[in-house]
Amino acid sequence: MSLCKNCISGVTHEGKHQKINGVDVYVATPAVEYPKDKAILFLPDVFGIEFINNKLLADDFARNGFFTVIPDYLNGDALEPDAMQKPGFNVGAWFANHGADKTRPPLDKVIAGLKDQGVKEFAAIGYCFGARYVFDLALENVIKASVVCHPSLIQVPADIEKYRDESKAPLLINSCTFDTQFPPEAGKKADEILGGGKFAPGYENAFWEGCTHGFAVRGDLSDPKVKAGKEGAFKNSVEWFIKHF
Repeated sequence: MSLCKNCISGVTHEGKHQKINGVDVYVATPAVEYPKDKAILFLPDVFGIEFINNKLLADDFARNGFFTVIPDYLNGDALEPDAMQKPGFNVGAWFANHGADKTRPPLDKVIAGLKDQGVKEFAAIGYCFGARYVFDLALENVIKASVVCHPSLIQVPADIEKYRDESKAPLLINSCTFDTQFPPEAGKKADEILGGGKFAPGYENAFWEGCTHGFAVRGDLSDPKVKAGKEGAFKNSVEWFIKHF
């Protein structure tokens, strides 16, 4: 990217909904010149493409010079923001209907459609649920750079060791204090496996003290630590892509 470290900012502008290869997507396009052969895949949490926080983050990546696409790999069946609070909601049943057999095909269609439009290189950022797909794309070496924020569905140490052995994509993890999906112990294990130069392409685990799973998307900004974590995770991610993509 032809950007400098001082290009980081958080001013938003509107992207747009459209279809790519038959799949609903949200596309955030930079207002400045940008490489037309590069795209960031924004792989959202279970709240999907319609969740305003996800769209605003995509807008912010575009504001920093990155053509950014959120694919609807949940096939129009994302969770409502208050789904977990509704009586009788069965999260297990929802997950059973959103396995890789149903979610990966639309993602692959979007990647193929973007290639048809001239995109040659991809990076990806995944939040919670989306981190699994960042890992999968990195293990297949579909993407050139990886970022995951408070990742879910990652098996530690198995997936970290596999990443070390099979991927060529530099990896940034934004982790936090209170996270049952990727607790501090998992981050420490990842550091043992990938840190200290053991993973040549590049590795960093940015640990955000006092933050809870979901902070990079849905954090309570009235809490100074969470606000610092959300803004810091975004800044780190942009800088990672500037450096490695």
